[in-house]
Amino acid sequence: MSSNLAGGHVRTQTSSIITTTVCFVLVALVLTGLMAHVVVTMARSANEIDDARATRAARAAIAAFASRLSATTTDNAVWDDAYQAISSPAAADWAYENWGKTSADYALYDGAIVIGPDGSSIISAYAKGKPFEPGAFFGDAFYRQIDKAAAPGRGPVVNFIKTETGIALIVSQAVQPFAAQGELPKLSVLSLYKDLTPEVLSTLSGEHELEGLRIAATPEAGLLSTPITDMGGDVIGHLVWPSKAPGNTVFHQVYPYVAAAVIILVMFLGGVLLVGAIEARRLHQQAQAAIFQANHDSLSGLLNRHGLLALLEEFEGNDFSSPRLFLVDLDGFKAVNDAWGHAVGDDLIRIVSRALIACHPEAVAAARLGGDEFALVQIGNAARKEIEETVLGLFAEPFKIDGRTIEVGASIGSAAREEDMTPLELLRRADMALYRAKENGRGRAIEYDPELDRERQRIAEMEGLLKSAISNGAIEAFFQPLVSASTGVVTGLEALARWRAPTGNISPEIFIPLAERCGLIDALGVHMLKTSIEHAKNWLDLTLSVNVSPVQLCNPEFAAEVISLLHELDFDPKRLTLEITEGVLMTNPEQARRSIDHLKQVGIKFALDDFGCGYASIGALRQFGFDRMKIDRSLVSALDQGSNGADVLRATISLATALQIPVTAEGIENTRQAAILREAGCDQLQGYLIGKPMSANDISAKLQDHAA
Repeated sequence: MSSNLAGGHVRTQTSSIITTTVCFVLVALVLTGLMAHVVVTMARSANEIDDARATRAARAAIAAFASRLSATTTDNAVWDDAYQAISSPAAADWAYENWGKTSADYALYDGAIVIGPDGSSIISAYAKGKPFEPGAFFGDAFYRQIDKAAAPGRGPVVNFIKTETGIALIVSQAVQPFAAQGELPKLSVLSLYKDLTPEVLSTLSGEHELEGLRIAATPEAGLLSTPITDMGGDVIGHLVWPSKAPGNTVFHQVYPYVAAAVIILVMFLGGVLLVGAIEARRLHQQAQAAIFQANHDSLSGLLNRHGLLALLEEFEGNDFSSPRLFLVDLDGFKAVNDAWGHAVGDDLIRIVSRALIACHPEAVAAARLGGDEFALVQIGNAARKEIEETVLGLFAEPFKIDGRTIEVGASIGSAAREEDMTPLELLRRADMALYRAKENGRGRAIEYDPELDRERQRIAEMEGLLKSAISNGAIEAFFQPLVSASTGVVTGLEALARWRAPTGNISPEIFIPLAERCGLIDALGVHMLKTSIEHAKNWLDLTLSVNVSPVQLCNPEFAAEVISLLHELDFDPKRLTLEITEGVLMTNPEQARRSIDHLKQVGIKFALDDFGCGYASIGALRQFGFDRMKIDRSLVSALDQGSNGADVLRATISLATALQIPVTAEGIENTRQAAILREAGCDQLQGYLIGKPMSANDISAKLQDHAA
């Protein structure tokens, strides 16, 4: 019996040992399986996390690549000099010197194309410094992009496009002035493109940790990829790169030790958790870097417009003092870029950025809104003038850049946030104040006032009234006699614009500058010229003088329009004199010279108006071949002031006589002035003494009286 008991105990122990062993084996197998499953899952997760990171990085690389070329295109397209040059006959040469030649070795783009306002004519097209045919290189998609980008005021149009040699990023934007006045005509379009070459991909690879990055027509098995789409959303290629697979690397390293012991397994799990934590931290840091880049300007390191608006939103509802926003625009920055190049301009931007952020203790943030426009956010009780004087003081002394002395100034517009005011409204108000400051001259500081909005509304209403007045003939031509100084006989008439509005007469000193600013001066000029000629046809023996705005004369179509109008009305060009001020000789002398020469060929004469009140030189009088010089009324009125006015006047007339240019004196109000002018050699007189501006009917009646 004892043996049975012993046998049973042994069996029981054996069974227990076997059971325990089996259980241990099963538990070990389960634990091993679980551990293996955990390790495999973590390895796969690590791969997926890194793959997701890499995919985001690839998209970020494409976005950054597009953003850089887009910013470069905007810097070159929204440029007053470019706008003027591309509208001139020398557009092709200018485009080659500034863009085409640069493409030969410029890192930011490989080619530059300028398409004319008609959307098809090629003004300039260079790739790597050599001419090429963009239509053949890019295909029909290129001209679809040009059509989309041609609208004035539209931002850059960004598009990946398939070319003869691969894939390129092309950015197009209308060539336009920095600050457009009124509606612009259809514009030329500048396009810059950059090929996605292996060198470019290598740079993107290094910047975004995408080793092995390349382009493939379709996704490739075993490789990560992200599509590249064109303007229509069609996939034209893929960026592909191998996965780093960090999880697999870790798994292969620890695989031989997985079954060795739980401790090793725990250590491995600890290592995997550590790797995961490091990876998460790295991804978090990348996310923070991306947020920083989205809210900061890459050149200056300051906040960009998006970052500034986000900061102002954070201030909403806070208890501390409401922020005051200052917009600072550099005076003369364009001249720096033109004289020394964009590299020096970029250095100046960085210097100014550092100076602005540290200019005052209450300047809690600074931003660069684009080009040479900056913003400062003030929180505190310092007076507005204190901040303005501090900022203007930064520009009191010239800047030194690589041995160059750079002088720029600044204009400032400011606005304080009121209750429930949105950041966009605050920015708009400061921008309006800045616009007024720049209108008032260099180095000015203006605070927003509601009157600015009311004035803008009044100007908008006045523009509408002016447009209607031109179309319905409410602006009339009045005529002031021009008489011979020796005989007193009326030899000609000067046409003057008069606007009789329902609310009362509006001075030409108001509506003519308004017409120039809002783009109505050409329509007003044609209306006045046509109306004046229609009346002057009835006065056969008299010449007709009509004032021409510098804006009109700088229009390349002006000469052809005048000649066409003369033919239409059958008016003798030799009876017409166009009066221009010397301002046109300084703003655009080449175009002025072309228009003058063209019109003089058909017999039209030109008079230099208001001589003596500006900067016209003897050289200008000779160069432009004026047929007559009109002495400014300020020289005539000086005759009654008891100074040396008579000597100055005689010297001016002697100058014209030496150049064999006849002289008209305007603004004559008394017989003493007329006598002095006759004696000095002036051959034609004009003024209230001779006759005030009169309607066409009054002029006709006066001429009939004289004839009788």
